[in-house]
Amino acid sequence: MRRQFAVFIVRWLLNSFGLWVAVRLLGTGVSDQQIDESIWLFLLAGLVFSILNTLLRPVVIILSLPAILVTLGLFIFIVNGFVVWLAIQLTPGLEMTFLNSIFAGMLLSLINYIVSSALELQVIKKREEA
Repeated sequence: MRRQFAVFIVRWLLNSFGLWVAVRLLGTGVSDQQIDESIWLFLLAGLVFSILNTLLRPVVIILSLPAILVTLGLFIFIVNGFVVWLAIQLTPGLEMTFLNSIFAGMLLSLINYIVSSALELQVIKKREEA
């Protein structure tokens, strides 16, 4: 249980960083009122995204399974973009178009893949040493 919580915290922080990068590159940015609180704003956005990714994304994937099969898996990009777009919409002070959310979803997937691979390599290395 403790390990799962630690993994959630790491993913939350990585998602917050990924959203910060995505909003800086693709979004319209942070509103002027939120400039001083941007760290907390992106931590909140990362938390919202992590929760939506955990609870809502599997349901949306199951509901969109026919579209995913017809497009040979490419519809997953739309699903990821929808989850990013919804997280941005639920976070006050951040704005991003749906198309840019799709690209942000790709960026977040890449960041999560790289970090998950690195963490998995560390676990394998520890098992070999033991």
